[in-house]
Amino acid sequence: MNPFELLQNTAKIKEEAEKIKTELAQISAEGSSGGKMVTVTVNGKMEMTAIHLDPVCVDNRDVKMLEDLIVAAHHSAIENVQEQLKAKSGTLLQNLNIPGLAL
Repeated sequence: MNPFELLQNTAKIKEEAEKIKTELAQISAEGSSGGKMVTVTVNGKMEMTAIHLDPVCVDNRDVKMLEDLIVAAHHSAIENVQEQLKAKSGTLLQNLNIPGLAL
């Protein structure tokens, strides 16, 4: 791999990185658990932006189950965001034509 070829791509890399950074704020994914009794929305920065609880699952006698459902829904949402990020970053790296990087 020729390091000079990488240097030639520096400006393009910076430009694409800024573009990705802007797009992160626009990415949103949901995850759910318990047959959609709990739904969590996460943005591209991995921040939880919303949570929806079906009133059926709000039972003060079974708080532990509700806590588990929230954690599971959050994990599901994070996985969905990561899949979107992987797809976007794969496109970014392919557009850069970096020698020796097989995608």
